[in-house]
Formats: sequence, C-alpha cells, structure tokens
Amino acid sequence: MAESEPRENLQVHHDQGVCTIVFDRPNKKNAFTQAMYRGLVAELDQAAADPATRVVLLHGAGGVFTAGNDLHDFATNPPIGKAAERDESGLPRHPLLRLLHLLPRFEKPLVAAVQGPAVGIGVTMLLHCDLIYAGEGARFSLPFVNLGLSPEAGSSLLLPRVMGHPRAAELLMLAEPFTAATALHFGLINQVLADEVVIDRARSIAQTLARKPAASLRATKQLMRAPIAAQLEQVIDREVEVFSQRLVSPEAREAFEAFLSKREPNFGKFE
Repeated sequence: MAESEPRENLQVHHDQGVCTIVFDRPNKKNAFTQAMYRGLVAELDQAAADPATRVVLLHGAGGVFTAGNDLHDFATNPPIGKAAERDESGLPRHPLLRLLHLLPRFEKPLVAAVQGPAVGIGVTMLLHCDLIYAGEGARFSLPFVNLGLSPEAGSSLLLPRVMGHPRAAELLMLAEPFTAATALHFGLINQVLADEVVIDRARSIAQTLARKPAASLRATKQLMRAPIAAQLEQVIDREVEVFSQRLVSPEAREAFEAFLSKREPNFGKFE
C-alpha cells in the first residue's frame, strides 16, 4: 500500500485503485484545521487528476470520524469575506470554502466509513459521498444553530431532498446528536455495522467499485447529480454568505465564548 507526500494530520494510502484519506488528529477528535482542509483539497485534486485512482475512501483515525472544525483554529482564519477570492478555476481560495465547492464537483466515487463522532462538516461532507457505512457507535451532530450559525456545504438543500423537510428540520433546528440507526432510517447512510468492521467493509466496497468501468461510474454519478448541480452551487454560495453574517453575530459570539469557557450560553438576551 503506497503512501503520498505527508500532509498535516492526514494519512494517505493508495492501493488497488483506491485512494484512502484518513483524518489523523485523534488527540483532538480529528477536528479540522485550515491546514487539514488545505491538505484534503490537495489530495482530492490529485486523486481527480490521477488515472490510477478510481475511488476515494474517507475515514478518521482512532475510532472517530471528525469533531468538525477546530474552533480555536477556525477563529483565527474565519471565512468572512473570503467567498469572492477565487482562482482561475472559479473555486474559492479559502481552504474550507474551496472544499465545499470541490466535493460536489468531484467526479469519481466517494466512499466514507464513519466511526464515533461526526460533527458539523463531518456530517455535511457525507451528503457529497456516494456510499456511506457507519459503525454502531457512530454519533452524528449538526450543531450550527447551537453555535449561533447556519447550515453549510449545501445541507440546507440536500438534507430536505434526502429525508424530507420535517426530518431535516429536526436535525438542523433542534441540532441534537443522532445515532447511526437514525441516520440509516433517515436515508443518510447505506449500512450500519459493528464498529470494528466498518472500515474494512467500506474498503472492500471501494475496491469493488475500483474494479468496475471507471468512465461508466463517473457518468452514472454525473447523471444522478446533474439535475441539481447548478442549484447546489448557488445554495452553497448563499449559505456561505449567511454563515459569514452569522459568524459575527452577537449570538455566535456568545456561543463561542460559552464553549471556550465551558459554560452554558445565554441566548435569551438576543431577539
């Protein structure tokens, strides 16, 4: 199993046509830093361009998928006002915003294996994966409202489309953690397995896909996603705009200060 050039807090392996990208920051529950977003974007760009890579598999190290954004790191480089800064390909330069647009454009199959917590971006990135397998102990959470923020990664469009408005509203507005069984029932994932076998199962599925006609797989994925592709791009841009506004709101400031101080936030003083 070959390895790529090392990326900060990412492991990357290539084997039998599968590029496996592992979020590797277990002491912080694999919470994403800007450097990790930058590395993930670089690896996805490389996987897209490499004819030998036919499938990408995503999972976390240490029995955890990802706790979402590292709030300390995120606060030092928030995406406020960064959406307009784009390169010649039309993608944003800010690494998080770039990932949000890259995932729906990624043409090759994306497979994910989820163990333990999957929080925020750890859930919304799954909406852009094609096959998702979760361990029995996986716990999902979309805490945007609890942080005074709003949905991202196209989740305000994709979640209602996957599971209907009432269920999407339950996950996004109540923002309570939910189990792998609920994720399966709501149509977010493909299968629930024992925690100790979920990565092997996802790897086996990725290898099966890698043996199939690559162009046919890409065409099939494109046909399934094409009907809302343009709308999704617009929704992601609008979400970033609202998210940026919410990020400097008094509610978000209170939520972040409460989180960092390990106290309960008080939102009653805001309208």
